[in-house]
Amino acid sequence: MDLNSASTIVLQVLTQATSQDTAVLKPAEEQLKQWETQPGFYSVLLNIFTNHTLDVNVRWLAVLYFKNGIDRYWRRVAPHALSEEEKTSLRAGLITNFNEPVNQIATQISVLIAKVARVDCPRQWPELIPTLLESVKVQDDLRQHRALLTFYHVTKTLASKRLAADRKLFYDLASGIYSFACSLWNHHTDTFLQQVCTGNEAAATNSLERTLLSLKVLRKLTVHGFVEPHWSVEVMGFLHAVFERLKQFLECSRSIRAENVCRDRLEKTIILFTKVLLDFLDQHPFSFTTLIQRSLEFAVSYVFTEAGEGIVFERFIVQCMNLIKMIVKNYAYKPSKNIEDSSPETLEAHKIKTAFFTYPTLMEICRRLVTHYFLLTNEELTMWEEDPEGFTVEETGGYSWKYSLRPCTEVLFIDIFHEYNQTLTPVLLEMVHGLQGSTNMEDTSAILIKDAVYNAVGLAAYELFDSVDFDQWFKNQLLAELQVSHNRYKPIRRRVIWLIGQWISVKFKSDLRPMLYEAIRNLLQDQDLVVSINKSCYIYDFEFRTDQFLPYLESMFTLLFQLLQEVTQCDTKMHVLHVLSCVIERVNIQIRPYVGCLVQYLPLLWKQSEEHNMLRCAILTTLIHLVQGLGTDSKNLYPFLLPVIQLSTDVSQPPHVYLLEDGLELWLVTLENSPCLTPELLRIFQNMSALLELSSENLKNCFKIINAYIFLSSSEFLQTYAADLCRSFCELLEELTTEGQVQILKVVENVLKVNPVLGPQMFQPLLPSIFKGILDGERYPVVMSTYLGIVGRVLLQNASFFSLLLSQMACELGQELDQILSNMIEMWVDRMDNITQPERRKLSALALLSLLPSLN
Repeated sequence: MDLNSASTIVLQVLTQATSQDTAVLKPAEEQLKQWETQPGFYSVLLNIFTNHTLDVNVRWLAVLYFKNGIDRYWRRVAPHALSEEEKTSLRAGLITNFNEPVNQIATQISVLIAKVARVDCPRQWPELIPTLLESVKVQDDLRQHRALLTFYHVTKTLASKRLAADRKLFYDLASGIYSFACSLWNHHTDTFLQQVCTGNEAAATNSLERTLLSLKVLRKLTVHGFVEPHWSVEVMGFLHAVFERLKQFLECSRSIRAENVCRDRLEKTIILFTKVLLDFLDQHPFSFTTLIQRSLEFAVSYVFTEAGEGIVFERFIVQCMNLIKMIVKNYAYKPSKNIEDSSPETLEAHKIKTAFFTYPTLMEICRRLVTHYFLLTNEELTMWEEDPEGFTVEETGGYSWKYSLRPCTEVLFIDIFHEYNQTLTPVLLEMVHGLQGSTNMEDTSAILIKDAVYNAVGLAAYELFDSVDFDQWFKNQLLAELQVSHNRYKPIRRRVIWLIGQWISVKFKSDLRPMLYEAIRNLLQDQDLVVSINKSCYIYDFEFRTDQFLPYLESMFTLLFQLLQEVTQCDTKMHVLHVLSCVIERVNIQIRPYVGCLVQYLPLLWKQSEEHNMLRCAILTTLIHLVQGLGTDSKNLYPFLLPVIQLSTDVSQPPHVYLLEDGLELWLVTLENSPCLTPELLRIFQNMSALLELSSENLKNCFKIINAYIFLSSSEFLQTYAADLCRSFCELLEELTTEGQVQILKVVENVLKVNPVLGPQMFQPLLPSIFKGILDGERYPVVMSTYLGIVGRVLLQNASFFSLLLSQMACELGQELDQILSNMIEMWVDRMDNITQPERRKLSALALLSLLPSLN
């Protein structure tokens, strides 16, 4: 491809490819696709995206095509790989000028340079790193920033390689450039701090960007660039410097306004400091030992004392808590029960932890977690008041514990309480005892404190098993609190029922259940509380007694159904359906008088949930329990039920990815509870061939479904589907494991059992391989036992067909019929010990005895 003549043509097509008109766009995309493998195409793209006078959208598209081409054609072994000459030219052109004015394009160029570096650096591209190191020193702000951006992406990419040879190369690179990276970071950091002091915000923002990028480089080098980083004075020096820099940056945040652009970058840099520590702790726990004391002192002082007031922000608090949690839970720091089996490093780390977590420190952390971080905020209370459902969805599942404050504090509390429960149990119990009796309804602070303490007792339920008489507490206080109807007491009623939900599987007498059911029934009528009750109080555990619940069944089911209709969020509907499913499952057939309303509503809910596959999964689970509860009466559901099964198990429909497992289970229970095989139920089996082709973990349920059809109506079913089934089985037997093969053979055995006349004819193509398996002495006992069971049934129940099969085998193997029979009987008698099931042993004995009256 001649560059001069080609550039104009490619530029024109790229321009067309940025068009909004599909008539122009599609041909242009096709043309570009054809050029992807043409020599010189990527050189043209390089010329285009480095020409700053061209349209930004065209240059952006050129960069993307170049980047995608690296993935497809850069490696030597790739089809249509680029020539070494062109790659040499492209590598040189990519690092000639770091002067891209558009940030988005500059980032893409840095990423594509990193992609090339992943393949070629350092062997084919030894000049890359030296060029980058020189370029980050220049005084030109733009060139310096773009070079630093590229330096980061290259370092990040090389650090991600995992082969031993690549790791060795990165270790060599890290040791060679670490000192330079540290000095670069220190220079930009000092420059930023000076500019903040002088009030030069624009310059400070630019310097902060460079500080952030150089810190990202150091993070990768520190975490992935050393086998034993604690032996490197520079690495440990940098890590200790992180704490000092963090303090400086946190103090800087006082002087920078919240709405300032620089403030956002500053917070990102502070978080990156904490990520350096967290990553290093995760990858090198023993190298981190010397940093344990300082990390704990730093994190605890900012999060659990007055030192952090006015300067810490939520994400920073979360990171500090994660740091504490990782140190507390780290298995590398936990000695074995037999101290002599522990390494010196582990004992040293454990000693540091023990010295830090004294009783006063633990008490302060526990109290502050509960009375400060567990408190519901004004924003949360307002949200609950205005949108109870939305509040509950966000509280229970709207975020990850790693990145959000409330779940993070709860996880930290659980981990610390588990690790130091003997120390902290008296502290928490003292807080509980201080809350006994009634609470002043006008004292919002007291109500929120009680909510927080009850939250802590619920989270620590398993640790408090021997220390709290929960039954007495329930009868003497909690039950009375559930009955307080004052509007301001709603947080406590909500928390108490959640607390009972936490304790019910830990320690709760069965005799108290009716009192609890009564309380729940009353609470279910309070719309602000109802979602929390449904999500938190799992009353249907292994100690559930149906007789205790039956008096409340009708009212509870009615209230839950009303809730299902009233709530709007998908997540909430799923939880309500879960509770309804639990009720139906536990009371079984006694649910029949009350499910009419639910049966009528589910088709509407299914239609409304077309875009919500997880809600449809919950509906399928409910239907499974509903069919089991209704038994043969579930036939009345078929107009809705069978299309649901059809859709859920049709692999040509996109939703099957989510619905298949539950759909197969529903299909199975529908068959198990069906009084007869209807034409519609038979028609659904059309989905089975494609399901068998998947050979997935759902095969076991597929075989159960096939067996259910066989036992339900073998003749009608086999006449329709035997040929397809036999074909699928022949293909599967060559692919499946021994366990899968046995499952298929059991299906064949069941067919012969229920239909001894037609069965052998319908599955005739399978029988020769089974016969050969016996003659060859199949080495797996379970398979051999099943082979003998199948042949035994044919011999005993359909002797004429067995004679035909014997003649066929003699013909195929080129042996005398008597010799074939003799070999089979000899192998059969020899392998009788493989048959462990009494029914099969009896069958084999009868089958062999049936040969005695013959004239052979």
